[in-house]
Amino acid sequence: MDKTQKIKEGLMLPVMEAFYTVQGEGMHTGVPAYFIRLGGCDVGCVWCDVKESWEAEKWPILGIEEIVDHALIYPGRMVVITGGEPLMYNLDPLTTLLKERGFSTHIETSGAHPFSGHFDWVCFSPKKFKAPHPSIYENADELKVVIFHKSDFDFAEKHAALVKEDCKKLLQPEWSKSSQVMGAIVDYVKTHPNWKISLQTHKFMDIP
Repeated sequence: MDKTQKIKEGLMLPVMEAFYTVQGEGMHTGVPAYFIRLGGCDVGCVWCDVKESWEAEKWPILGIEEIVDHALIYPGRMVVITGGEPLMYNLDPLTTLLKERGFSTHIETSGAHPFSGHFDWVCFSPKKFKAPHPSIYENADELKVVIFHKSDFDFAEKHAALVKEDCKKLLQPEWSKSSQVMGAIVDYVKTHPNWKISLQTHKFMDIP
């Protein structure tokens, strides 16, 4: 089987970076986590802070055994697969192997591609730049909407109506616009208590 076929089947993946840190945002803020950032994204968020991840061809292609072996070096057993857009790939083999090795598997995704993988927690962060695939809604444990403009509140509610009833709902200020949108987010959450606020605490802590 050649490398192209192995990537298609999810046995090898382009890895931009992998690192051990503390989850900085969302429902698992503060938990030690090993992040696997896959290369490749076709969503194209204008405010993306990892635009260098967009081109998959720039990054080394690693077998899933090597990826998991690197994660095993660290004591934490929560893995977060992110990107880029990780659902561009079949994540069944990688997540199966991670779970076999004792990891709790999490994903951060825009949901723009068909859902794959075996996850303990799915953070769905929809983007206006590319519509989510319908398969994400039944799998999302956490709906995290980035607030960049006042129209994003209506966008958040549109997706909140489609996720499971017990899906956690979070609003997160876009980092560069925090000072402009934070007041509106606080006011919105106070009048819509089914939402919580997520902050990018890793940026305050100056960690990856």
